[in-house]
Amino acid sequence: MKPALLVIDIQNKFLNLNQACSKSLTSAIEYINAAIDLFREKELPIVVVQQKSEEEDLVPGKSGFDVPKSVKLQPQDIRIAKTYGNSFTKTGLAERLRELQVDIVILTGFCAEYCVLSTYRGAQDLDLTPIILKGSLASDNAEHIRFVEEISEIISYGALKTLL
Repeated sequence: MKPALLVIDIQNKFLNLNQACSKSLTSAIEYINAAIDLFREKELPIVVVQQKSEEEDLVPGKSGFDVPKSVKLQPQDIRIAKTYGNSFTKTGLAERLRELQVDIVILTGFCAEYCVLSTYRGAQDLDLTPIILKGSLASDNAEHIRFVEEISEIISYGALKTLL
């Protein structure tokens, strides 16, 4: 068993979309940072996935594309830019995880009902075990977070810490 942490679409543009997104992302970042600390302590892979879209001005070098400074990332963290909802589609992420012998992905990020759920299903299609970290999802609709957590395998931070 070797897990990797996926931090999906935690980007400045989404943090500033509206008050509901800002509040949801700020709360999720607390759990994400705790998980980052835990994965770093255990020397396990951390993958940062960022949505790239020229139409939305989400491109490297633009502030909206960047991950908020409040997220505890480091240069050695794996960076993946995606153009589809599923983080595995045409990104090389699956190959990179196979190289690292990862078989479990702990999913966090924005937007729960879109990119996170798409990536969850994509992981299943690749015979990876996806697990959502409870409290680490964001959306502009709290009911969508609840729904995604209800239909997915989830783990609390405390259980994750004990397991690792």
